[in-house]
Amino acid sequence: MAITATDVAKLRKMTGAGMMDCKKALEEANGDFERAQDLIRERGKLIASKRADREATEGAVIAKTTADGKFGAAICLNCETDFVAKNADFVGLAESILDLAIEKRPANLEELLALNLNGLSIADLVTEKSGVTGEKLGISFYGKLEDNFVIPYIHMNKKLATLVSFSKVINTEVAKDIAMQVAAMNPVALDKSSTPAEVVEKELQIAKEQLRLEGKAEDMIEKIAPGKLNKFFKDNTLMAQDFIKDAKMSVEAYLKSADAEAKVTGFLRWSLND
Repeated sequence: MAITATDVAKLRKMTGAGMMDCKKALEEANGDFERAQDLIRERGKLIASKRADREATEGAVIAKTTADGKFGAAICLNCETDFVAKNADFVGLAESILDLAIEKRPANLEELLALNLNGLSIADLVTEKSGVTGEKLGISFYGKLEDNFVIPYIHMNKKLATLVSFSKVINTEVAKDIAMQVAAMNPVALDKSSTPAEVVEKELQIAKEQLRLEGKAEDMIEKIAPGKLNKFFKDNTLMAQDFIKDAKMSVEAYLKSADAEAKVTGFLRWSLND
């Protein structure tokens, strides 16, 4: 049967695939729209399979909160090239996935990929879109935070995003400053007490080895190493770090100056380089 431009436009609207891909699928399906959609999905799986060993190092990292500001989520949707990453349809797909994550609040990435979006699981939808873009696509990160107040921050090029949670509602600009601090300084933990034990042990051993290379005696190393570890906590834990907008105070001091009762209860950060 003859395939009209209207038919092609209809299938393109349904799938997001290119005009020529839609025309070819309709011709192969003899005008059957359901079969044509299946053909486009199958093409997506084939492309995804062929490009499985490719590096998907570009993409969009975005974060968002619920209207009441008490729950936030962030995702990273990857692709192969910056060209696709900046495409409106690609960004729209990332935003649709994040909106569903905000609505459904899945516990982890596996649960997110199983959610239904536009009649397909997110995993299958991302595979289908691989066929549309001709590139390997995938979701490499999903994280969430929940508390009395959560603030998101997205770097302007969507290559990095953060979420920070607080014990109470605070001034939005103050919260955003701390979210930007997380983006800029990439802390390993909230404070000394929440730093993972394996990180502490690794840094302690690094400090000791540095002292040995300097020729320090073992008894002195045991005395000096904890001081080096404290310097690590100051530079690498969020609340102890120098505040990027005023290095004369720590992030903790900055928050207390704005609201003495408020506490940061958690943060997450993801970038395309992670």
